[in-house]
Amino acid sequence: MTDDNTVLPTSGNLVIIGNGMVGHHLVKTLVEQGDASPWTIHVFAGENRPAYDRVHLSALFDDQTPEDLCLSPAQWYRDNRVTLHLNDEVVEIDRDHKTVITAGGVRQDYDALVLATGSYPFVPPIPGHDHENCLVYRTVDDLDAIKRCAGNAKRGVVVGGGLLGLEAANALRLLGLETHVVEFAPQLMPVQLDETGGALLRKEVEALGVHIHTGMKTELIDAGEQHTLRMNFEGQAPLETDMIVFSAGIRPQDSLGRQSGLELGERGGIVVDNQCRTSDPAIFAIGECVLWNNQIFGLVAPGYTMARTVAAVLNNQAGDFTGADMSTKLKLMGVDVGSVGDAQARTAGARCYRFQDEVAGVYRKLVVSEDQKYVLGAMLVGDCDAYDTLLQYMLNGIPLPDNPASLILPAGDAAPALGADALPDGATICSCHNVSKGAINDALDGGCCSLGDIKDATKASTGCGGCAALLKSVVDAGLEARGVEVNNHLCEHFEYSRQELYHLILVGGLKSFREVRDTHGKGLGCEICKPAVASILASIHNDYILEPEHVGLQDTNDVFLANMQKDGTYSVVPRVPAGEITPEKLMTLGRVASKYDLYTKITGGQRIDLFGARLEQLPLIWEELIDAGFETGHAYGKSVRTVKSCVGSTWCRYGVQDSVGMAIFLEHRYKGLRSPHKLKFAVSGCTRECAEAQSKDIGVIATENGWNLYVCGNGGMRPRHADLFATDLSDQQLVQLVDRVLMFYVRTADRLQRTSVWLENLEGGLDYLRQVVIDDTLGIAAELEAQMEVVRERYQCEWRTTIDDPQKLKRFRSFVNAETPDQDIRFVRERGQPRPATEEERSDLIETVSV
Repeated sequence: MTDDNTVLPTSGNLVIIGNGMVGHHLVKTLVEQGDASPWTIHVFAGENRPAYDRVHLSALFDDQTPEDLCLSPAQWYRDNRVTLHLNDEVVEIDRDHKTVITAGGVRQDYDALVLATGSYPFVPPIPGHDHENCLVYRTVDDLDAIKRCAGNAKRGVVVGGGLLGLEAANALRLLGLETHVVEFAPQLMPVQLDETGGALLRKEVEALGVHIHTGMKTELIDAGEQHTLRMNFEGQAPLETDMIVFSAGIRPQDSLGRQSGLELGERGGIVVDNQCRTSDPAIFAIGECVLWNNQIFGLVAPGYTMARTVAAVLNNQAGDFTGADMSTKLKLMGVDVGSVGDAQARTAGARCYRFQDEVAGVYRKLVVSEDQKYVLGAMLVGDCDAYDTLLQYMLNGIPLPDNPASLILPAGDAAPALGADALPDGATICSCHNVSKGAINDALDGGCCSLGDIKDATKASTGCGGCAALLKSVVDAGLEARGVEVNNHLCEHFEYSRQELYHLILVGGLKSFREVRDTHGKGLGCEICKPAVASILASIHNDYILEPEHVGLQDTNDVFLANMQKDGTYSVVPRVPAGEITPEKLMTLGRVASKYDLYTKITGGQRIDLFGARLEQLPLIWEELIDAGFETGHAYGKSVRTVKSCVGSTWCRYGVQDSVGMAIFLEHRYKGLRSPHKLKFAVSGCTRECAEAQSKDIGVIATENGWNLYVCGNGGMRPRHADLFATDLSDQQLVQLVDRVLMFYVRTADRLQRTSVWLENLEGGLDYLRQVVIDDTLGIAAELEAQMEVVRERYQCEWRTTIDDPQKLKRFRSFVNAETPDQDIRFVRERGQPRPATEEERSDLIETVSV
């Protein structure tokens, strides 16, 4: 290693080999110093495009393009006098002459050299791994190759059950392939999760139709019989597939260090000191190619810290890399996973608290010091709401509350809140860009007055994005402390409220997330804005939600047009308007349930729910139901669900109006309407209120003179009695007011806000709502009615649209070319019907089958 006192050049030619995220960060840090930087910068990249965001690479399967991921276009380099060499890999470093030589024959002298060569995917040396259908998941070109191969494939296997492996598996799933994951370790994500966390993650991933094989050692890849390839395992049955994606970890790309004689670690990696200098004082190394203190860092945040360190040293300033926190939070196939600090409790004397909710699919583990005073680490699966709090406790050495377990228990009066005010100024908010709470407050004092301003000034949350929620909390608290009104922006990508965004989409005639983002947003989008925009688009245009431009925005239930259950099966709920059903249709439901062995139950909304359908059975069940006159009941969506009714004046001696007829009319009129939250109606034929209309979002009660309309009630965890809105309405008046109320709610509510909460938060409350809807004080009544008519005219049964499209049907399959059911789904009989087997019962069943 070099001596810390070695005199380094302070100007001249600076050559940077590698234009990934870390290399780009170094260039950008130097460029931002403007004319103060004494270096002439030359960047060499092996790929044919400028630096792009690898963290969000999977977005290319979700209506994004490589241009969307670009960190800085080629023109940016030219504008900042940086010479960028694309598609010309450096193959040799001549240290004696301080020259690099490229594959294209370019020779470039350097005064200082930085290796930012990153890493390469590890492909186990399995015989047959070099087949053309064996691919890796690392670059844009890799993803293009995966897409091409998937076009002729039915089944795909990912080798590797870590972070990147599960991301690759999700890509294959989105491409419509039957997807398998093969992992050598006995569980998924063995580095980040313990056995319990890995088991829960496996259950959640398998529920999405992905098949998990753990404890599998692949010995040979050869030709298959039913598929292109066959994977042969040690002591296990073979698995055939059409393509294999290797994502079994990374290795430091240290070949140039090896070629030029730099000091390397025993197992690879270019050895560097605290200034990221190699054994040659003129050569630095940063990012995943680096070995520092016998550690290799596979996250972007440590690489950014290294880049800032080198930038400081190159400009003759103090800079030290002293390690990095490897905590991480991400969403894998819709499952939240978080790992903080010493999540595996390897610290001597560490003590653990654990909480598990098998029904909700949540596991939390808190690791504390032996004296139970400080957080050492944490593990979160299924719910990462506590991640930011636990991370700050760990990073800042904040003393634990008297009952540490309260940090991971379900929220309640005893759960302590660690707000932004409790964090010290030195607390790191964004580890990617090393932004502290103090730096954010300094930026606020310097004139920043919004989240966007803070991000522009400090770069916080522009890396991996994992600190977005915490950053917003700190910024909001800082603004409030300075007497500035806090905004209600939807998220970091849209500086508008949901209400404002709805208006912009409506007026602009925007029809896809890409159009909305390009016109009014920025970035790639997130788990907040994507479903919110999807809901708005559906509320306005009522397009088929599984079109390519929409499907990636949907929640799991919407993607499969059915409600996923705890064992990975689905429930099917056909529409039964007002609960009225003919004997023939009733018998059809019985035949279908019997044929597919489904658990049946009459719901509180007067429908019949069919539980236990496997993914590949859904289209078959839908087709039989549609042939019998049924259609989707939209039980999976944030939309109008049911209109409950009593028998009304047709049969009941107390009934004064035909409540069934009105309920059927209303259900058909509003079916398919997407909204911020689910909507439930009820119609009672008299004031005896057998349909419980006053506990619904829209409640209608018959009177001698017509109908009374109630609005904004709900049952559930926080019941609210609906408010009487108007009385003695004719049929026409009733429908007109319901049209207006619903569309005004859809326009103005926040994301995921129920009608009851919406009304409570509406300035002016019920009186204001009456003024808008009945008195038309805003002059928008006709517009609201017209918009409802558009939604009605564009209604379609999403089940029928799906089964009529062979391409869409590819999404609904678990096994290809096999008639056997998914063996991971197991039932037992109870009260004459199937139900999911418990873990203990599953073990018994598996043992019985094995015998």
